[in-house]
Amino acid sequence: MKRNAYKVDDGKIKRTKQTCPKCGEGVFLAEHKDRFHCGKCGYTRWKR
Repeated sequence: MKRNAYKVDDGKIKRTKQTCPKCGEGVFLAEHKDRFHCGKCGYTRWKR
């Protein structure tokens, strides 16, 4: 399932995906069934 990274709500832009805490703003985490993963630095956050 592909989700957009941004959405417009009442004329304001909001992020819909999580950003990578190591890479910073503009680098989003890919959402998998059991984890979130950054393709740039390899950071992984596991879902509980």
